[in-house]
Amino acid sequence: MTDRRTADPTPERGAPATPSTDGAPVAEPARGRTTLLRGGGIRHVRWTVWAQRYGALAALVVLFVYNAIDTPFFLTPQSLLFVLLRQAAPIAIVAVGMAIVIGTAGIDLSVGSVMAIAGQVGATLVLHDQPFLLAMVAALLVAAVCGLFNGTLVARFGVQPIIATLILFIAGRGIAQLITGGALQPLANPEFQWIGLARPFGVPAQVFIAVLVAVVAWLVMRLTVFGRYVLAVGGNEAASRLAGVPAARVKLLAYVISAALAGLVGLIAVSANSASDANNVGLGMELDAIAAVAVAGTPLTGGKVNVWGAVVGAVLLKLLQNTLISHGITKEVAQIIEGAVIIGALWLQRHEA
Repeated sequence: MTDRRTADPTPERGAPATPSTDGAPVAEPARGRTTLLRGGGIRHVRWTVWAQRYGALAALVVLFVYNAIDTPFFLTPQSLLFVLLRQAAPIAIVAVGMAIVIGTAGIDLSVGSVMAIAGQVGATLVLHDQPFLLAMVAALLVAAVCGLFNGTLVARFGVQPIIATLILFIAGRGIAQLITGGALQPLANPEFQWIGLARPFGVPAQVFIAVLVAVVAWLVMRLTVFGRYVLAVGGNEAASRLAGVPAARVKLLAYVISAALAGLVGLIAVSANSASDANNVGLGMELDAIAAVAVAGTPLTGGKVNVWGAVVGAVLLKLLQNTLISHGITKEVAQIIEGAVIIGALWLQRHEA
């Protein structure tokens, strides 16, 4: 008998077949595949699958080595911690929430506006002499309510995610401006500003927060029923419903998580800037978060969540931008190059295993 582990169970259409020892035809591996030893057997995998899984990490390593060799002072703590990781951490936090929403075959365009709303709520309460802890909790609750609004439109009323979240994308910025009257309000509360300015052990606090968020999200996706439900709903919502999965509740919770993480980053942004700025907080964050998820190889069609990939994608895009700008490339050209990188990542997603 032929060992099934040594044969590719899904040969490419049109692949030539050769007879096995028992006379049954066995497909030869298609050109362009690599061989992977696993469990004592041989499994043939497309090169594009490797690129999807590890391409972002490989690109990050290459960029890191290049900068270590060619960019002055790149390996200094100031450059790594306060230029690269401090800039990438907020994007990584939002990208983790975005990855969960995309895992349900959804999208969240409102994260930037939710950041602005949560930041203004927290800042306004602090400016009115409320305890900093109350201000933070209130801001996160308001952000969660925004996610509840998005999730209700998507899960209960069947509104397309891009349309449902576009509502807050537009209206949310106006809500944030109404909270503060559109004026820039300076902050001077050391306790409230801890998450944006503190440096425990010499590392920016938001870097620790980003790592903690990623670890918790990774554990939730791997070890909890909710994590399995997210993949089931994103993979095939109709089938998951027939299997007893509460699809509406899962999607609702996914949008609440995304908004809550966006609210957390809104507090970080207001804290780090020492001012509440409804006009600029979170501007363009939705695009950065979606790009970080896409570059990591996560399909935007749902059914897959790569938490650490989203983090790697956020760091990669920020490092790429900093590398281009530090070598004399204008910001406009750097954005064009980033767009080309995203197109390449999306092209790879067309080639599923």
